[in-house]
Amino acid sequence: MNTDYRKPLPGASLDYFDTREAVEAIEPGAYDKLPYTSKVLAENLVRKCDPAALTDSLKQLIYRKRDLDFPWFPSRVVCHDILGQTAFVDLAGLRDAIAAKGGDPSKVNPVVPTQLIVDHSLAVEHAGFEKDAFDKNRAIEDRRNDDRFHFINWTKTAFKNVDVIGPGNGIMHQINLEKMSPVVHARDGVAFPDTLVGTDSHTPHVDALGVIAVGVGGLEAESVMLGRASYMRLPDIVGVELTGKPQPGITATDIVLALTEFLRKERVVSAYLEFYGEGASHLTLGDRATISNMTPEYGATAAMFYIDEQTIEYLKLTGREDKQVALVETYAKQTGLWADALKTAEYERVLKFDLASVGRNMAGPSNPHARLSTSDLSSKGISKPIEQEAGKMPDGAVIIAAITSCTNTSNPRNVIAAGLIARNAKRKGLVRKPWVKSSLAPGSKAVQLYLEEAGLMEDLESLGFGIVGFACTTCNGMSGALDPAIQQEIIERDLYSTAVLSGNRNFDGRIHPYAKQAFLASPPLVVAYAIAGTIRFDIEKDVLGHDDKGNPVTLSDIWPTDEEIDDIVSKHVKPEQFRKVYEPMFDLKVEYGKDLSPLYQWRETSTYIRRPPYWEGALAKAPSLKGMRPLAIFGDNITTDHLSPSNAILASSAAGEYLAKMGLPEEDFNSYATHRGDHHTAQRATLANPKIFNEMVMENGEVKQGSLARIEPEGEVVRMWEAIETYMDRGQPLIIVAGADYGQGSSRDWAAKGVRLAGVEVILAEGFERIHRTNLIGMGVLPLEFKEGTTRKTLKLDGTETYDVSGEPAPGATLEVVINRTDGTRETVPVKCRLDTAEEVSIYSAGGVLQRFAKDFLEAEETA
Repeated sequence: MNTDYRKPLPGASLDYFDTREAVEAIEPGAYDKLPYTSKVLAENLVRKCDPAALTDSLKQLIYRKRDLDFPWFPSRVVCHDILGQTAFVDLAGLRDAIAAKGGDPSKVNPVVPTQLIVDHSLAVEHAGFEKDAFDKNRAIEDRRNDDRFHFINWTKTAFKNVDVIGPGNGIMHQINLEKMSPVVHARDGVAFPDTLVGTDSHTPHVDALGVIAVGVGGLEAESVMLGRASYMRLPDIVGVELTGKPQPGITATDIVLALTEFLRKERVVSAYLEFYGEGASHLTLGDRATISNMTPEYGATAAMFYIDEQTIEYLKLTGREDKQVALVETYAKQTGLWADALKTAEYERVLKFDLASVGRNMAGPSNPHARLSTSDLSSKGISKPIEQEAGKMPDGAVIIAAITSCTNTSNPRNVIAAGLIARNAKRKGLVRKPWVKSSLAPGSKAVQLYLEEAGLMEDLESLGFGIVGFACTTCNGMSGALDPAIQQEIIERDLYSTAVLSGNRNFDGRIHPYAKQAFLASPPLVVAYAIAGTIRFDIEKDVLGHDDKGNPVTLSDIWPTDEEIDDIVSKHVKPEQFRKVYEPMFDLKVEYGKDLSPLYQWRETSTYIRRPPYWEGALAKAPSLKGMRPLAIFGDNITTDHLSPSNAILASSAAGEYLAKMGLPEEDFNSYATHRGDHHTAQRATLANPKIFNEMVMENGEVKQGSLARIEPEGEVVRMWEAIETYMDRGQPLIIVAGADYGQGSSRDWAAKGVRLAGVEVILAEGFERIHRTNLIGMGVLPLEFKEGTTRKTLKLDGTETYDVSGEPAPGATLEVVINRTDGTRETVPVKCRLDTAEEVSIYSAGGVLQRFAKDFLEAEETA
């Protein structure tokens, strides 16, 4: 820790680092011009950076330069159980590898404080209209995940510096917002801003508190956990001035869906956004969190709000200690992180968005940035009336209506609005349609307490929205099984069936195998669609039902006023509810190393937790980058759900067949996500999404949809897993060729692990999503980018070719891809190396994150 700029913090018995003095020693007057993000990054440098590199690193921020890597040392790592578990499986495997080479495995521990929250393993097998749904779902979760939870419980005392929050307590992001983030730390007598990386793309949720929180892949999180700096170039920091005030009846969901469409069009991919202005002051902290949560949906890296009175009121509301709340305000005002001090911030780019322009919105049917105004549904063809057969489901049947996800249940106004629409609907005699599987899965137990105190829980339950779990459920594809009769009708009639959810993701194939498409909507709209029962319904105009006098009831008759919502929030959402939930949850005293070996005793027949194979097979040798055959050729917008789906495992899938062979009954197949600690199951999920299009597989002149591949040179079309198995047996190096935005979506490390274990050495694409690109590097896969004007189409690639790569990988270097065609001709194509920093080159050259750490660790032990 540098000490040159350490000073007493006025009004507190703590020191702080005077970043203003350090910055203005280089450029007088520069500090007040810095954006919020730059001020926080500068403080991190002043406190943590090697003094010899400090001046040059600060100049990157002061002069908006991007020619030098500088280190960032996040103060925390936050994990959910899917990527968190796999990260610790990797660390347990790393301990084995260290021990095998004579090192001390007990020394392999997170250096940075790490919090693991079990929140991604509960499926909604019992819906919200069933009695005791929560208890029943939790019992199933425990039974199915015994192997996983055994391993996670081992991590509690096997690894130092780790806190574990067990299942049934809430969603990582909401717990982070409501409890875990202090906003300003007080460690070792020093106050400094909270910063973190999290193993989920929606980690920026807590950016709403003014906390730089970035979603990373599990592999990058492992690197940070183990004490390596996260190196970066100065990101594009974009100011987003919010003007106006939301119209009456407009929710934060409506605002974020409109913003998502707007920001996607403005191309803010990988940028750090800073929201400010008069409009921002009209937004509650819950509203801000809804906006920050959907950062990956508009393609940004972070979505910051300044610290102001709203921040302070929220910290008080959620039960933070008075001393901590005072520290946040004192520190922010002293260091220029308070909103008033940011009025002189200068941005290289500013966007303006008028909150008053937002109407009621949805998004769909396949992408979160595909906004649909509810007033335009009929003109878009969504709500076109279809004749319904008596006694049968209608076309466009809503088979799932879920209030789920941190996006909305972190926002009391949105949840209360759903409760009020349920109350009003109940009073009018409206009911949920019988084919709708409805559910409420809050991200925090505090939600249940304030709904009960407001008397709204019973109303939600009467409409089928009883609490099914405190976890990430439907939004993550954990929708559970449908009623068998409903599923059979969908299959027999080939029905266009849909889901409506208050989540942040609606990619094809994600929500449920039998929901052909999905729509994002606010919690009150989710309730309305459960009543309507079909997406072929003009939600603004059509009749939802009739009251006891026979009068027609429309949405406007049951929609609550803003005054009603705010009155209930002010009366019934209280600090003591949050304290009651979180104080016992965070009583986390454990005794490190008690009665435990530093090495995990692997269960040899587990389909959930296996020793990782990263020191054997394809990963044990350096990539050849020669004679590669394409496993697939893809178009634009390949998501991590395509690359490694997280939803339910069907019996007919390669993973399903494997699990059946291992003796699991089909009802306990669980989801792909939960099996990612077992590479045998997870590998069979690679490119297993049935909605994917591999351009190497054609039928009647069209690309055939499905998890399919064409084995070369034979030209045989098979299921993707069969092709992977064949190529693995042959030791055939592989390449994947793709279009733009490759790897967008969740920060899913198995989307990189799966292809690397299959033998993929290179991804050649028109562009990469940030998190997935770093995951590829962390697995030793080389990301290469086509130069402007060159694509798979201009090169007329058909998959019969082989590929060679020549040149020395370096940050931004131009390498050459040699395409060897079957007619004997060769074409050399210049491409950009997407190893963007020297640190990434170091990781790639070692074969990946774990291999890099193992080499450095063993060398350090030898010289100690």
